[in-house]
Amino acid sequence: MEKQKNAVGRRKEAVARVYLNKGTGNIMVNDKDYKAYFPIMYLQNQVELPLKTIDVQSTFDIVVNVQGGGQKGQAEAIKMGIARVLCEVNPEYRPALKKEGLMTRDSRSVERKKFGKAKARRSFQFSKR
Repeated sequence: MEKQKNAVGRRKEAVARVYLNKGTGNIMVNDKDYKAYFPIMYLQNQVELPLKTIDVQSTFDIVVNVQGGGQKGQAEAIKMGIARVLCEVNPEYRPALKKEGLMTRDSRSVERKKFGKAKARRSFQFSKR
């Protein structure tokens, strides 16, 4: 692998641009270490999952630019972006990642608010008198 590979991961409102190079296993998210960016262990595990699935934690350096959404949406967008870029590096990784459910885009997002309602489906409080 001679040049940098990149891919995009999306989840809810979050968009993650993932850049992958040969390296020692550093993961940088918005110019911070991913453990500092995601202090919650569950979210750190989400980011590491594609690398652990195919056992290449210390082979690649990953730089991520992520924006939009909340912490969980961002972590899951990064997870998808890493899975996609790993498939670009070596297509043989795809079956293992697919089996783990990392190649499928989770398209669920917030339902829009409708007029005449308080939220998407919630009605205003009804008063009989």
